[in-house]
Amino acid sequence: MIIKSLKEKTKEAVFAVIPVTFMILILSFTIAPAPVDVVLMFLIGVGFVIVGLAVFTLGSEMAMTSMGDSIGDYIIKKKNLVLLVFMGLISGFIITITEPGLILLVEQVPSIPSFTLLIAVSVGTGVFLVIALLRIVLNISFRNILLVFYALIFILAFFVPGDFLPISFDSGGATTGSMTVPFIMALGAAVARNNGKSDSFGLIAICSIGPILTVMILGLIYTPTSNGNMSIIDIPSYEYANMLLADFLAMLPIYIGEVYFSLLPIILLFVIVKVFAVKLKFFVARAWRVWTKHLVRIFLGILFTFSGLVLFLTGANTGFLLIGNLLGESLATLDYSWLVIPIGMILGFVVISAEPAMCVLNKQVADITGGTISRKSMGLSMSIGVAIAIGLSMLRVVTHIPIMWIILPGYALAIGLSFFVPKNFTSIAFDAGGVASGPLTSAFLLPLAIGASTELNGNITTDAFGLIALVALTPLITIQILGLFQNHK
Repeated sequence: MIIKSLKEKTKEAVFAVIPVTFMILILSFTIAPAPVDVVLMFLIGVGFVIVGLAVFTLGSEMAMTSMGDSIGDYIIKKKNLVLLVFMGLISGFIITITEPGLILLVEQVPSIPSFTLLIAVSVGTGVFLVIALLRIVLNISFRNILLVFYALIFILAFFVPGDFLPISFDSGGATTGSMTVPFIMALGAAVARNNGKSDSFGLIAICSIGPILTVMILGLIYTPTSNGNMSIIDIPSYEYANMLLADFLAMLPIYIGEVYFSLLPIILLFVIVKVFAVKLKFFVARAWRVWTKHLVRIFLGILFTFSGLVLFLTGANTGFLLIGNLLGESLATLDYSWLVIPIGMILGFVVISAEPAMCVLNKQVADITGGTISRKSMGLSMSIGVAIAIGLSMLRVVTHIPIMWIILPGYALAIGLSFFVPKNFTSIAFDAGGVASGPLTSAFLLPLAIGASTELNGNITTDAFGLIALVALTPLITIQILGLFQNHK
């Protein structure tokens, strides 16, 4: 069973990564030439990413979803709001620290120490996961939560330093990715199921609000450590081909340590919950056998999750990040630098299909809606939305348009559409925004914008950052427009 599932996941990963691979290779050998060493590093990175995606996705379904479901069941069956608040806060905090897209983002921010930003974002996610769970339990309107907190965000935006605004919105998008989405959606589904509710969507969207607010608050009290610009990345040179692979292998111990310390807290939390949940069943032979089989599957899933995440991060950081940066620089040096806009849109259209959390969301949407909202229509709407987002991001890099000129009317339109679209489309759309901005967006598309901004002598923090925020914004609009057509039909 596991071997069969792994083959399916590998096939999905190959078909997801190959389109963007071909697109990058075409650019690298035509209008945006890249050094052969960098192209070879990228191809090795593709191998790591494909294997990592397949193993990680399988492990995430086996472990993260089961752990989220178990914790959700335990919280609700206790019927204790204090326990719900505590468990939601702790779960949200520790699951966010493991998010690969967020790890890739914080390592690229030049003006804030990675650890400081990671803690701020994790606290925000934890607090708003509690709010999201309370919304289900207390039957609070999803739209009202959006109206209140986005109003607060845009009021705060007038007082936050300009360098922090793009990073704030990017943090909200990068938080909800391949690690967070399966866990939070399973947690929400368990809570909704035990409260007699059928719609568990909206948790991802609410959790995305927390990091935006906490990073904004951080901006009000924190002095940046740099002027917002980054040093140009050194292009490596290799005398022998085996030296390329050696670079990847040298990075493995670093990510093994990072992923180990990231996964350990959520594993301990799950074990504690399981011990309290089984109680006397522990001593009943039949129940013990069932529980042990379930536990073995989960810990095998954790092993897959760990291995896949290590391989994925190694491939993304060592292969994709560098070529993305160099492609951005090369495209910006063309006589017609505006070409970075349509090329960026094409790359955005194909990259989104490789985001692992997309499969999780699309499957759950198709299952819960009984196929009314198909995976194909969701995928196309997401791809169009991300293409528009990258086009707007590259337009900002070329013209230095402030991000608020796009973010403010964009969210006003998204929330305005919620008054005319069926409720399920609104919650799905806002969840999809968080899912779209995953690890490959941080590992490839953001470096693409950073490279272009560097070559055009722009300010990295204000011009390039904000890309993830726009990737999280545009699907809110395209999927709700899909809802309007579906409703009319």
